[in-house]
Amino acid sequence: QVQLVESGGGLVQAGGSLRLSCAASGRTFSDYAMGWFRQAPGKEREFVAHINWGGSNTNYANSVKGRFTISRDNAKNTVYLQMNSLKPEDTAVYYCAARLASRSVWEYWGQGTQVTVSS
Repeated sequence: QVQLVESGGGLVQAGGSLRLSCAASGRTFSDYAMGWFRQAPGKEREFVAHINWGGSNTNYANSVKGRFTISRDNAKNTVYLQMNSLKPEDTAVYYCAARLASRSVWEYWGQGTQVTVSS
């Protein structure tokens, strides 16, 4: 089992920044690819960003490319999402997720952290 705990959400004005953190425990963190997802009210959960086990490969949803940066610190068992130039449409509950590098299914999820961007 992998336990994931997100933090860093909050209320910010449009154009502002937030950094989300996700602390992992339970298994060898570097065995897992990590991702960030979000779910806005009344919408499906959607992919935001992904980082591979070593941090050398990342990819992003088109809607956040150039504004968000995913990174990880395997020594601290933590993955981050730096969010800049925030827009009201970024308002959502943000979740981190983990999957073994060899698998395609996101197996473990955190409880989520609320991000609200005011206009």
